[in-house]
Amino acid sequence: MNDFNNIWIPLAERFYRVAFHLLESGQDAEDAVQELYLKLWAARSSLGSIMNPFAYGVSILKNICIDRIRRQSARKTEPLEKAPPLETAPGQGRSEMKDTLRYLLGEMEKLPPNQRDVLKMRAVDGLEYEEISQRTGLSQVHVRVLVAKARKTLRSKI
Repeated sequence: MNDFNNIWIPLAERFYRVAFHLLESGQDAEDAVQELYLKLWAARSSLGSIMNPFAYGVSILKNICIDRIRRQSARKTEPLEKAPPLETAPGQGRSEMKDTLRYLLGEMEKLPPNQRDVLKMRAVDGLEYEEISQRTGLSQVHVRVLVAKARKTLRSKI
């Protein structure tokens, strides 16, 4: 307990600065540092052999921050089912939306066949990744990657 207080607690502000640099949010940085200290406290019996506590803490903190960033970006992507219908999109009339849709469908046809097929199954047919995986014989991870690449390509075209 005394070693923990003498070695790890004084590093809290430095850890916070690293987390703030990675997350760009004070609240998220505080939460990440708190999570780091929970992990350190749980492993306190084995921390005595650590030669460079700051470097060790930063490596754990970096992974915590990366996980937080991934979770935040996963929350930002909106499933197709929750997207607003075409006619209610703000700032565009119905004819403009039809033109955009026609353009996207044309660009979709230019995608590599595997990306085009899995995107159609996911976006048009509404199939789950597991079902697409079964139909195509590809792993679910590969299907997700293909869908993400196809969406990214189409986003860049708009």
